[in-house]
Amino acid sequence: QVQLVESGGGLVQAGDSLRLSCAASRRTASNNGMGWFRQAPGKEREFVAAIDWRGSTKYYADSVKGRFTISRDNRGNTLYLQMDSLKPDDTAVYYCAVDRSSAAHTTPTAYHYWGQGTQVTVSS
Repeated sequence: QVQLVESGGGLVQAGDSLRLSCAASRRTASNNGMGWFRQAPGKEREFVAAIDWRGSTKYYADSVKGRFTISRDNRGNTLYLQMDSLKPDDTAVYYCAVDRSSAAHTTPTAYHYWGQGTQVTVSS
């Protein structure tokens, strides 16, 4: 079992930046791909970004490409999401997740451990 704790969310204005962190309880997560997803009120959970275990392969949703950057620190068992040029449409609860494999995937079914989420609110 891997426990994930997200942090770094908050209320910001459009154009601002935030950096989300996701701390994993076990080093096992360092051998797996990891990802960020988000869910806005009344909408389904959607893919944001994913990274493989080595950090060499990264995927981004088209809506965040060029503005968000995913990274990881395997020594510290931590996943990051740097979010720049935030827009009101980025408002959602952001979740980190651990992939079942070492690869990076964009579909939620590829992930088996999930954090509780952190709220990001972007005002216009």
